[in-house]
Amino acid sequence: MLQSRALVIALILLLGTTPPEVQSKSVFEGDRRDWLVIPDKFASYIYETMSKVSPKAAQFLADAAQTPAIVASRNFLMRETAKISIMAEHLIQKIKALWYTKVLGY
Repeated sequence: MLQSRALVIALILLLGTTPPEVQSKSVFEGDRRDWLVIPDKFASYIYETMSKVSPKAAQFLADAAQTPAIVASRNFLMRETAKISIMAEHLIQKIKALWYTKVLGY
């Protein structure tokens, strides 16, 4: 019962806070391959928040993250994020080409 209360409190704190706007980047700035780390950053953010609230619950999450189902899900997310990143790069290149040829007339 105590663990479930700690988990609920941690989730409330997690959902009540957001990463600072300073750390966010525009899709058009910098390296779009940063999208590949989004699933890991999300998991890290949850773990750090849980660790501050309840170290036991954080250890439970760390142990749960090593289960085959979670590892398979993580691999799937990383693979799909990589595909989306590549498609976004191609889309941005096409938009730039259209902009330069049709709008600016280069």
